[in-house]
Amino acid sequence: MKTVKEVSKLTGISVRTLHYYDEIGLFKPTEISEAGYRLYDDKAIEKLGQILVFRELDLPLADIKLIMENPDLDRNSVLAKQRKMLCLKQQRIERIIAILDNMLRGDYNMDFTVFDETELRTMFSDMLQNMNESQKQIFIDHYGSIEAWEEHMIEGASDEQIQRNYSKVVEWYGDKDSVKEAVKSSPKSEVFTAFQNRMDSIQKKLADKKGTDVNSFEIRQLIGEYDFVAKQLYQVKDAGPLLMDIAKEYQKNVELAKGVDSVYGQGAAQYIGEAIEAFYHSSDKK
Repeated sequence: MKTVKEVSKLTGISVRTLHYYDEIGLFKPTEISEAGYRLYDDKAIEKLGQILVFRELDLPLADIKLIMENPDLDRNSVLAKQRKMLCLKQQRIERIIAILDNMLRGDYNMDFTVFDETELRTMFSDMLQNMNESQKQIFIDHYGSIEAWEEHMIEGASDEQIQRNYSKVVEWYGDKDSVKEAVKSSPKSEVFTAFQNRMDSIQKKLADKKGTDVNSFEIRQLIGEYDFVAKQLYQVKDAGPLLMDIAKEYQKNVELAKGVDSVYGQGAAQYIGEAIEAFYHSSDKK
């Protein structure tokens, strides 16, 4: 058995943090000595190691607690998804490092481009083919012509923030080719609208169930349907990364949450976000 000070020295985690983990039920001691000291066995140290891995992945403590308490959880699946996201971020960081290296050599060509002009024009053409005439007319009325709309989009795409958004989309789809294929094979406008209506219906049902345990069968069933529709709507093989980002925005973006709550009722955004996160932190969805 190891004392809390020994565990702190072994792991680098402060005694205060270990006490806090005990208080919130995330990491409790194996036993308490007669003198009131916390004691930990090897199995507990192993569990703490798993917790620290999830903390390094920036998962909230509440999510880690849910993962550690769920006996049916496929932790390898969670780790695999996090690894995939980190690899994509690593690729972008490596590109930025290469740019910095060029700058140190005197080359100040700061190219953060995810999609170049040729790729964007091809994607624009593919997108156009999936729009009906009434949808096209909206943009014609606004920009004057399809050509003017295309040039506006290409010009705007050079903005660094827009390219960062593209980078996030690439993370959702896994790679650039998958994004381009999704745009090319996206559902026709009528089908797209039908999928959107179905997602709206699912969110209404979730909002009506607000207060129900997010791990209950009925809520998980609704999120499972949400996952299926998202795959069809956005043409992704794995809707998890995309919907997890949506869940985070629902819970952290105040303006977005207000908009969602105005449609589905007070607290809907927070609840839907929590339900999505609970679903993807469990292997029962398989």
